[in-house]
Amino acid sequence: MSLLGKIVSKILHPFGGGSAEAAPSESSNPTSTATTGSTGSGGASAPAGGAPAGGTVDVEQVLNGMAAKNPQQLNWRTSIVDLMKLLDLDSSLTARKQLADELHYTGDKDDSATMNVWLHKQVIKKLEENGGKVPADLKD
Repeated sequence: MSLLGKIVSKILHPFGGGSAEAAPSESSNPTSTATTGSTGSGGASAPAGGAPAGGTVDVEQVLNGMAAKNPQQLNWRTSIVDLMKLLDLDSSLTARKQLADELHYTGDKDDSATMNVWLHKQVIKKLEENGGKVPADLKD
């Protein structure tokens, strides 16, 4: 599974449901269905009501729930590195460059600060495209 697929799956399809096994949607239309409830790595779960059956997944609620159970102070709202750490994924520069390739980043991958900002925006966009309810302050 692609790195983006793992991110989408861990947030939107924590129980293995939906179609996140395949590449996440390339379009702006949601293509995945959500499952009720949410768990992250390490058994952390989001507060109840994160996703009604067949509805959208509240990304903020899921990630805040995971962050509340994580011993590290991670700022998933602005940092792609912290978001990946929260999801228990490799957040190394190599992994982020791989994610940049998956998302067709055309900038300089050696300018990691610029790439990281772009990656975070794209991941949030892909979560929304795949059925996630994304906070308005995180949208472009």
